[in-house]
Amino acid sequence: MAAPIRHIKLLASLTDEELLSEFKKNFNQQMLAQLYLRYTDLVYGVCMKYFKNAETSKDTVMNIYQELLTKLQTNEVQNFKSWLYVVVKNHCLMQLRKEKKNITVEFTPAVMQSEDFTHLDDVLEKENELKKLEFCIERLPADQKQSIRLFYLKNKCYNEIVDTTGYDWSKVRSLIQNGRRNLKICMEKNGRTINPY
Repeated sequence: MAAPIRHIKLLASLTDEELLSEFKKNFNQQMLAQLYLRYTDLVYGVCMKYFKNAETSKDTVMNIYQELLTKLQTNEVQNFKSWLYVVVKNHCLMQLRKEKKNITVEFTPAVMQSEDFTHLDDVLEKENELKKLEFCIERLPADQKQSIRLFYLKNKCYNEIVDTTGYDWSKVRSLIQNGRRNLKICMEKNGRTINPY
């Protein structure tokens, strides 16, 4: 156990520039994960500013990481924090623009989480969906189930899940992505597609 802790401390002591350089040299995702971890609160804050929605912002934090894997291969970055801020801001603006263009709104009250969810019929329908969702969560592998519950049901951020589970940041991200995909498959098999974001 001492060796991984020493390794984590060593990574934490590297500057942004050193982590970025190591990532670009060997495409070592652990370097990028460590670097991104330093700024997830910043990324989340920028997303909240534009989307005003916690779930959309959490998903965007994940999506931005994926985007960085590609962008960093072609971009020369002098100051990672400033560059990341611009990337996140542009990503959010693009998403908002896309949503304005696609005015085809699919509205299924039983599935969507909505604050004006006031009709009794809809409440019963939603309860039924939640039972299905719970049924599917229970069938996930233990590590995915734990991460999904912490992220979506307890509203924990990645850093808190890392602290709670002891998994590294990349593993937590992977567990949540895979868990979400497995949930979608399970919900479709059980008669309705649900968006578990």
